[in-house]
Amino acid sequence: MSQPCRIIGVLDNGVSGLSIHTLSYVSNADVVIGGTRILKLMEKHFADGAQQHDLTGQLTQVPEWIQQAQNDNKRVIVLATGDPLCHGIGKYLVDKLGRDKCEILPNVSNIQILCARLGISWQDIKICSVHSKDAGEWQRGADLQHGMYSLLQAIQSHDQLAVFTSPENTPARIARMMIIERIAPEWTMTVAEKLMHKEEKLHVDLNIVEVSKQDFAEPNLILLQRKQAAARNVLFGLADDSYKQRKPEKGLITKREVRAVSLARMQLKVNSIVWDIGAASGSVGLEAARLCLQGHVYAIEKNEADAGIALDNKLSMGVTNYSLVNDKAPAQLENWPDPDAIFIGGSGGELAQLITLCLERLNDAGWLVMNFVTLENLSVAIETLKQLKVQWDVTQLSASRSQPILDMHRMAAENPVWIVSVEKTV
Repeated sequence: MSQPCRIIGVLDNGVSGLSIHTLSYVSNADVVIGGTRILKLMEKHFADGAQQHDLTGQLTQVPEWIQQAQNDNKRVIVLATGDPLCHGIGKYLVDKLGRDKCEILPNVSNIQILCARLGISWQDIKICSVHSKDAGEWQRGADLQHGMYSLLQAIQSHDQLAVFTSPENTPARIARMMIIERIAPEWTMTVAEKLMHKEEKLHVDLNIVEVSKQDFAEPNLILLQRKQAAARNVLFGLADDSYKQRKPEKGLITKREVRAVSLARMQLKVNSIVWDIGAASGSVGLEAARLCLQGHVYAIEKNEADAGIALDNKLSMGVTNYSLVNDKAPAQLENWPDPDAIFIGGSGGELAQLITLCLERLNDAGWLVMNFVTLENLSVAIETLKQLKVQWDVTQLSASRSQPILDMHRMAAENPVWIVSVEKTV
């Protein structure tokens, strides 16, 4: 039976950071796999004739190299950075090869070293990584396809984060993303260059704007710290006047009572992908985004003024998992990922076509929820659903709110709204 592949954590202090037992695996290996920097750091300690594979840019080849070595009954090791199971190659190889084919010999994580340098505990720090392919510069409204999207969502949800960077996804690029999203003033950044190397250097509590203009030596990682603990925001059910609105009469906004019931009927999960069609002031989509912290909301609004207002509300609320386009549905929808929930607040006269398209794209067990204030649109919706032979239900919501009158109060009725809900069954 072949020996397991040893996945060995190495720091920039090289062999001085390895035990004698671990070093023996390095010096006796027939096949050595590692990144360019680590191979160069450790090459004097490899056995004569040991075959080397540089995994830089060739991660998908690594399992094949290991399997070939094991088939040939050769001793094979993979040199990783720090703890291979902390945003490292360890989990990837265990998943590909099987736990019985791998033995992991971890080192201290660079995050532990950074926290030790700063004298802070690390158990409450959110650990993230953008150590992947070049993500490109951040653009406002970017979605979960962007390589730094998950980092931005983590920043919104935590007060301290340690982040593994890359030569492309640098501290400066991360800082520029934070500036674009208008969260930079709330944070400081510490950058650690070349930890455990003779050229190690710490840049502590830097201003985010300053970082955006600086270059730092590789490799590096960062610690983001919020200046004050974040306030815990209300997730949904915000007062109508919390939102900026265009007001011909009472404001183009889904009122709080209707909004709450509509969001409940959408059956949202923390990672739901949501479409908001006819966003108006953005209230439904923005509250959905707060509920779906690991998901994303894609919104469309045909009126240019309303689209601008919705974006203003997005920025003032600090919501980052929300993208909006100024266009008339169904334009743009082909560019969006299939949703888990859809809200239609306005259709622009293409209601039957829109309902058909939405139910085609909706994921199984997803929900389509529509709001109507006119009998004509309600009739079109129900007839379309009947023709499509799907299960649907209607809730009529008639809310009244108290209003002062002299030294007393009376009830003032809001316009009734019909909420049409459809579940896409398997």
